[in-house]
Amino acid sequence: MEPDVTSQTPAEEERQHHTYATNRIPWYVHLMWISFWVLAIWYTAAYMVPAIREELFP
Repeated sequence: MEPDVTSQTPAEEERQHHTYATNRIPWYVHLMWISFWVLAIWYTAAYMVPAIREELFP
């Protein structure tokens, strides 16, 4: 039995674009990322900015 040659052909030689329409990101993953960025910005504003201000202007 010969191996399947089509699965070993690079995409450049096939000259086809592959699109993927499945495996959408769930809504709660988006919510986690938004929460992460909101908390990261809050942390930076609440703790890092005052600390830098104290270091630069004693």
